Amino acid sequence: MQGVIKILKNKTILRFWVLSICLTVPIFLNAQTDKKFIRQGNREYEKNKYSESEISYRKAVDKNKQSPDAVFNVGDALYKQNKFEEAGKQFTENVNDNYDKTKKSAGLYNLGNSLLKANKLQESIDAYKGSLKLRPNNPEAKYNLSYAQDLLKLQQQQQQKQQQNKQNQNKDQKKDDQKKDQKDKNKDQQKNQNDKQDQKQQSKPQQEISKEDAERLLNSLANDEKNVEEKVKLAKAAKSKVRTVKNW
Repeated sequence: MQGVIKILKNKTILRFWVLSICLTVPIFLNAQTDKKFIRQGNREYEKNKYSESEISYRKAVDKNKQSPDAVFNVGDALYKQNKFEEAGKQFTENVNDNYDKTKKSAGLYNLGNSLLKANKLQESIDAYKGSLKLRPNNPEAKYNLSYAQDLLKLQQQQQQKQQQNKQNQNKDQKKDDQKKDQKDKNKDQQKNQNDKQDQKQQSKPQQEISKEDAERLLNSLANDEKNVEEKVKLAKAAKSKVRTVKNW
């Protein structure tokens, strides 16, 4: 797995059976059946048949459950299938069962790569740091640690920016809501004021007329009544003068 995250170098995933002198090849220390399944898994792995190689490595684990190296190879096969979280669990098991500092460092390095691929940046940083404590001169672990730290910093900045944008949107929405509430309040106040004014006008008593106007009105009515009486008298007098012509 070394070199998978560090894209500057095209190295294959770190596996025990292809390690340089610093890592001993573990498979030759296992029982014959264990060795057979690991060799089979290696052949399948080289042909990019990662699913088949995973099965073979798991068979090796079944034959020798105390072999952290077989567990490591299962993690490799899972990693190649982009099953990063499952691969991480295998590397964690390998690290816990390994007492060899170099192999434990390699397991932590691969664990860091798996966590980084799973976007678990802080966990991957912790794994790289653990690997470097056991093997401080591993340049790829240093590179990937720096890379993961930069990614985490960028992620945190983006989260802060998104949070700030959300807060600004909430503030703008709050202002709009306050403006709308104030506008509705003003409309309600204006309506109440108009209603009160209408009620006041409706309940206002009619204006009383002055004494002089009242006298003039009474005189006018009296004159009108007098004129009517005179007209009635004239009409009666005219009727009394009419003679009916009788037929003979």
